[in-house]
Amino acid sequence: MTLYLLRHGPTHAKGMTGWTDLPADLSDTARLSRLRAALAGLPCLSSDLSRALSTADAVATGPRSAPDPRLREIHFGAWEGLTHDQAEARDPALIRAFWDEPGQVAAPGGEAWNDLSARVAAAVDGLRGPTLIVAHFGAILAAVGHLTGQGPRDMFRHRIEPLSLTVLVPAAGGWRLAAIDHAV
Repeated sequence: MTLYLLRHGPTHAKGMTGWTDLPADLSDTARLSRLRAALAGLPCLSSDLSRALSTADAVATGPRSAPDPRLREIHFGAWEGLTHDQAEARDPALIRAFWDEPGQVAAPGGEAWNDLSARVAAAVDGLRGPTLIVAHFGAILAAVGHLTGQGPRDMFRHRIEPLSLTVLVPAAGGWRLAAIDHAV
């Protein structure tokens, strides 16, 4: 069972965009066509946020499951929409701990990395067979971390650009990361 994790199209937002429901820019039709061809026929599951749903609509040709809110981005709470500098001005020690010591630290009214990881794990653990998942930066990293056993500090070293593909394949005793942030 191979998992293909696709980050939604760009939102062009400058601030932290977790549960804020912004649309995706899907104007790169050539790239969307390449993704559609590369992922043809795969069953598709996506986050319930519109940027993931519209991206799934643009690339998925296989059966679609109901949108799954467990695949949403991390909830930034009071930091939603703020730039990193704005959040640091508001909560300097907390935001440094959020990024430097990920796990239990959460934004005010938001969720911690461990919370995100638990809900994403619940969404991916029941999947059977090759699947396309259209989701968000944090949800993709949480899935990779969960399936490969890597911790959040390791995950934060990766970039996941919009419309990039991350691929996980079964390996002896677990999962192997075959590609991350791959441009198709």
